[in-house]
Amino acid sequence: GRTPGQLEETAAAIHAAGGHALALPADVSDAPAVARALDTLAATWGRLDIVFANAGINGTFAPIDELTPEEWDRTLDINLKGTFLTIKYSVPLLRQQGGAIVINSSAHGSRTFSLSGMTAYACSKAGQVAMAKMLALELARDGIRVNVICPGPVRTEIDDNTERRGLEGIRFPVAYPADSIPPLTRGELGTPEAVAELVVFLVSDASRFITGTEVWIDGGTSLLRG
Repeated sequence: GRTPGQLEETAAAIHAAGGHALALPADVSDAPAVARALDTLAATWGRLDIVFANAGINGTFAPIDELTPEEWDRTLDINLKGTFLTIKYSVPLLRQQGGAIVINSSAHGSRTFSLSGMTAYACSKAGQVAMAKMLALELARDGIRVNVICPGPVRTEIDDNTERRGLEGIRFPVAYPADSIPPLTRGELGTPEAVAELVVFLVSDASRFITGTEVWIDGGTSLLRG
């Protein structure tokens, strides 16, 4: 992450709960920065068992002819290139004893394609799903499992840094009742804790025979929106 303050707070909370944590600020789209972070981890703990590739942004939502190349690059650099770099520099450590990788993709770009202006975001998320499947087979003989989660509407702060412009002219006139998204919870958003519980399952021995699989965690939203 690029937010040292938040990383330190999280590390402090882990220490307070009796665990061990190492905060390693890094821009996931910067190859040398990611490599340095993994080198520090290796020098400190000597091994790595689990990777959760979770860094990402919404980027800019805009019509394709208004989206700038710089905005496209920023979204793909963080979401897709960042996932690649995180895994690339983690695999040598994982190979020592095997392990599990979970990639945080999205329902958008994997099962939902109806929200206008999200082209860069959806492409980055579709790429993450493809990456998980390719690597699941490539790394299977090393005892490394690779799965991908596809969250839908979850209560996070990611929308706070999302730019939207020019969407009125390309948005389809489809509206859903307020209590229908997500269908399962009658309008109540999912929680980060629910997503975390899925990740814990996918990196645990309980999922030891699961790899190359995407799991949608969206309360049925992507089935409705399509």
